[in-house]
Amino acid sequence: MGEGAFSTVLLDVGDMAIAAPSDGSQTAPKGGLHTALWVAQILLACAFGMAGVGKSTAPIAQLAPDIPWVLDIPEALVRFIGIAEFAGGLGMVLPAVTGIRPVLTPLAALGLALIMLLAAGFHLLRGEVPVIAFNVLLGALALFVAWGRLRRAPIPPR
Repeated sequence: MGEGAFSTVLLDVGDMAIAAPSDGSQTAPKGGLHTALWVAQILLACAFGMAGVGKSTAPIAQLAPDIPWVLDIPEALVRFIGIAEFAGGLGMVLPAVTGIRPVLTPLAALGLALIMLLAAGFHLLRGEVPVIAFNVLLGALALFVAWGRLRRAPIPPR
């Protein structure tokens, strides 16, 4: 550890105050990477939240003009995909914001990356190659969040 890696923290224990060394591990991560991860998390939450609500609640006929493949698979699968996307979108922000089990955020990101990998394969089989670029972009963003929140800037639990 470099010089200045440890700082002193004042702990209030009853009527006494105790100075204790701290390596900063109890504080929330800060800096450019942390900010970039939050931006990615919010973008993923919005994208998958909106897509998930649509696929899980809208009538299939209403989805078909924008998402033609919904006519070619069972409705239950469309609904399942929508629920999984919505849950992943929630997982991008809720555990991290609340500090309750924040390790769920990178796990949700890994789940969304898997969904995008499967979606890319599905679109490739259907010959819908231009759509794959969007799957790759969202998948890469989800992998960035998973890597960042697992390795470089994890959010401490409350």
